[in-house]
Amino acid sequence: MIRILIAEHLPLVRRGLLATLGAEPDFRVVAEAGRSEEVVRAAVAAAADVAVVDLDLPGRPAVTEVAAHVPRCGVLILSAAPNPAQVRQALAGPALGFMSLCVAPERLAEGVRQVAAGRRAIESELAVAALQCATNPLTRRELDVLRIAAGGARSTEIADELFLSVGTVRNHLSRIMCKTGARNRLDAVRIASDSGWL
Repeated sequence: MIRILIAEHLPLVRRGLLATLGAEPDFRVVAEAGRSEEVVRAAVAAAADVAVVDLDLPGRPAVTEVAAHVPRCGVLILSAAPNPAQVRQALAGPALGFMSLCVAPERLAEGVRQVAAGRRAIESELAVAALQCATNPLTRRELDVLRIAAGGARSTEIADELFLSVGTVRNHLSRIMCKTGARNRLDAVRIASDSGWL
């Protein structure tokens, strides 16, 4: 019997997962959590074998917490709108699985079984996209500049917020557009967002 913890902040989605996974003859849903702070405590108390964790769970990153405190519990991440960079980042960490909330119920169940057995469980489309995803070419400072620019701030406002000169901000924006191949700063924001860098 595979003991499962479901960590999902939306009650309706959590109930759907509970019904879907609870219907499998070899599964037993032993705990639920709606916030990151509850995940480790629930995983320990219920002796969970697999934690099915929502990527957008409010609070601290639950995946690293589970891996640190309950190493025998495998983690399968679910995301409503996964992007390739999220998949790469998640799988570079302690998670064994990553699937979209749009996945077929039988594929999710198979993924839980794979994670319980210590194997990777990734939707093939997400895996291919993650392999094709370019690594982030932007520096930390360039990302800071782009995040503020994404809110519609002008160069002078970005400079004030980051304690930089306007010329330095313009140089950063120029390098950002060059590195991303963007036509303008709005295009750079779109490219970086689509790639999961922001």
